[in-house]
Amino acid sequence: MKERLRTLLCELMLIPGLAGHEGRVRRAIRERLAPLGLDCRTDMMGNLIATLEGDAALPSVMLFTHMDQLGFVVRRIEPDGFIRVERLGGVPERALASQPVLLCVGEGRDIAGVIANKSHHATMPEEKFRVVPSTDLYIDAGFASARQARAAGVEIGTPVVYLPNVLTLGQDRIAGTAVDDRAGCAALVEAARMLTEERPRPTVHLVFAVQEEFNLRGALTAAQVLRPAIAIQVDLILAADTPDMHHRGEVLLGGGPAISLYSFHGRGTLNGTLPHPALVRLFERAAETLGKPLQRSAHIGALTETSYVQLVGAGVACIDAGFPMRYSHSSLEMCDLNDLEGLVRLLVAAIAAIDSDFSLNRDDYVT
Repeated sequence: MKERLRTLLCELMLIPGLAGHEGRVRRAIRERLAPLGLDCRTDMMGNLIATLEGDAALPSVMLFTHMDQLGFVVRRIEPDGFIRVERLGGVPERALASQPVLLCVGEGRDIAGVIANKSHHATMPEEKFRVVPSTDLYIDAGFASARQARAAGVEIGTPVVYLPNVLTLGQDRIAGTAVDDRAGCAALVEAARMLTEERPRPTVHLVFAVQEEFNLRGALTAAQVLRPAIAIQVDLILAADTPDMHHRGEVLLGGGPAISLYSFHGRGTLNGTLPHPALVRLFERAAETLGKPLQRSAHIGALTETSYVQLVGAGVACIDAGFPMRYSHSSLEMCDLNDLEGLVRLLVAAIAAIDSDFSLNRDDYVT
């Protein structure tokens, strides 16, 4: 399994798919699901959905992750050919100067560029420690004029992403672009492979969602149609094992999959998720059954689509499960393949444990 995850993750990381422009990623995932005999459909938003029919008497499950990545959109082409952009998603401005990027004008025609960084020899002392706002940055893609840029296919609204990149570090660690959340996509494909063989089980709706980086939009529309009883979201869990992150928690890269016990976004969107206690116990028991560790996370500063999915209809029982990841939203994120493999096995074990005795009544979990 680990080698399949490695291959698929690396393939998906190299496919650009800015929020709202996920088509290439969606097609690639559909191709990987086809050999499993799954009938995939795409909704109006662009979500890719596949349903594994199960026991209708059991609570249905929406198992989902997002396909899109953050980046930029072109807002202006200067007369001299330099390109100005707007951020799309939580792009860290302090990590942008000199980054290589890809202007996505069409498959096979994409254009590499670089976010300019003022020459060091011309940088004044007062500038050396200043983060340049993204609105002041520009991309140099080698064009001598706006006419050249437009002739190459660049236009207002053109999607721009970090230049796709994959690095293997050590034996099983992968760094590069869009680990968030192509790692989740790879995990769901592998989970689908195992779930097709799992009996008995509830009905499982696999959703590869769009526009997560653009205020968590895609999964909400899917949930409104599917109306699951349970929603399990797969995404990164912040690793806290680097010198700058020790105070943020106890999640370790390579320490196994994790669940979130509390998330809250205190900036702008005041939202978050407190997981349903039945699902916390379900995952804890699944980990015990597997004899594997289950890490726990609780933090402010991030949120996932469960923040909105939990509010659909009369309410959906939600939990965030994921893989530890370092350096989120930078051009070189990092995960560990052993954590991904553990996550797949945990997801399948948890879903397989949803039987006729499983209760979503909160009063059954009062402590």
